[in-house]
Amino acid sequence: MIATYSMQMNRTDFHKLFKSPGPVVLPVIHVLDSERTESNIVKLIRAGAHGCFLINHDFEPEHFYPIIRDMRHRFPSLWIGVNFLAVTGKDAFPVLAKLASEGCDVDAYWADDACIDEHGKNAEATEIEKARTDSGWTGLYFGGTAFKKQREVLPENHGDAAREACPFMDVVTTSGVATGQEADLGKIETFRTAIGDKPLALASGIDPNNAQSYADVDCFMVATGINETDNFYDIDLDKLTDLLATTRMIGTGDSL
Repeated sequence: MIATYSMQMNRTDFHKLFKSPGPVVLPVIHVLDSERTESNIVKLIRAGAHGCFLINHDFEPEHFYPIIRDMRHRFPSLWIGVNFLAVTGKDAFPVLAKLASEGCDVDAYWADDACIDEHGKNAEATEIEKARTDSGWTGLYFGGTAFKKQREVLPENHGDAAREACPFMDVVTTSGVATGQEADLGKIETFRTAIGDKPLALASGIDPNNAQSYADVDCFMVATGINETDNFYDIDLDKLTDLLATTRMIGTGDSL
């Protein structure tokens, strides 16, 4: 059975979960088919990554579910999260609960848009929270906040958005302005201050060369920075290995 988590999880709990003193590296695999997804998962296991997220950029969620089932069957003990592109938790959590009832446990859900309102009008986020509770699904929720390609949140409101997010998710998740684009360091500092001891994930722009600049982030969800050059789908084992080496150094408090 999937482990039961709590939205009271703090940074120490999060790092203990993955046995990682430094930032947890979760490669994001843009899924095409089971064979290619399996090949990428084998690479990340060889590199020593802590788990992965799978995302369906190229087709509807209904075509994604069999691939998720295949990967869980092939890798029963691997930490696997998913993102159903453009689907909020309100619709995702019942699906995840159904998959779990069929023996396909998903460890986490990442939504690009957690529907957080920086002004405190969080009716949509509350509905998502109710859907999660009603579904009975017990995985981790990574909620996109001031996230790329979603409703713009002005920089002066980033701290408010981050604080508002905390009660609604396990891991507050943000990004740069676009896929592959580094997040503004000021934004990350604002989020870190606003959410206190809550886990913080960053889902764009990380690569082996800049990771140390984001040492205060708890989780790197990364694709472009570890993929083969000009390749949206396939992990470069050497790049991933280099990124993991950097995060281990961060975990010791040393600089490269």
